Order: sequence, then structure tokens, then C-alpha cells
Amino acid sequence: MLTKVAVLISMMMVGASGYSMYQSRIPNGANVKNPCDDSAWGGVGHENPFGSGDQNKFGVDFLFAGHKWTPELCNHDSDGDGKTNGEELGDADCNWTEDSTQLDAVTGHPGVCEPVGDAQCTASWFSCSR
Repeated sequence: MLTKVAVLISMMMVGASGYSMYQSRIPNGANVKNPCDDSAWGGVGHENPFGSGDQNKFGVDFLFAGHKWTPELCNHDSDGDGKTNGEELGDADCNWTEDSTQLDAVTGHPGVCEPVGDAQCTASWFSCSR
């Protein structure tokens, strides 16, 4: 029984630390909010706010960028809401690096089409009633 508990705890720790590692690889990675209730969205590249399970479109794009913030990823609009990933994450000029401290505020979620429920977002996987 104790072994099962230890395995479960270690699995939870891996899941919890997995997305936090990636938060530091994108601008404002720890500051992205859920558009429905303003709670933290720790797993920015996942459909699950806690960072497990299916990836959202931003997560897929981040994967294909080699888990790096690139000018192409920054200038891309992963969620199709008309704002680039950089605009939504506070790096509209795409100058951010992992050593940077100067950023604008987060204006949206790069993997969630916003405003949620808007006509341009009708094909989105996300809704506030999920």
C-alpha cells in the first residue's frame, strides 16, 4: 500500500512540474488566466488548466517550435482570435527571451479563442460552461 502511495505521489509531482518548466519558456507563462473566471491557467498549452491531457492549438504550435519561444510562434495566432500569441502574452514586438524581465501585461490566452462565445470563436473547443 505504501509503495502505491509513493508511486502516485511521484506521478503527481511529475505532472505538476511538467508544465511549470514550460511556463518559463514563454512570456508571462505563469500569468495566463482562465477567460471565464480569471483563475490561473497553469498549463497554457493544454485544454486542462492544470496542464495535463490534450494540448490546445497553442500547445501543438509550441511543441512544433521545439518548446521554444520563436519569432514565428510569437507572430502566429494559434487560437484564431485575431491576436498574435505575442500580443496575448505581453510580447507584441516578439523581443522576449527567457532572461527578459520587461513585459507588457497578458491580454488573453494564446490557446483559447476570445472573447469566448464570440462569433469568430464558434468553432473553438472551449466554452465557459465546460
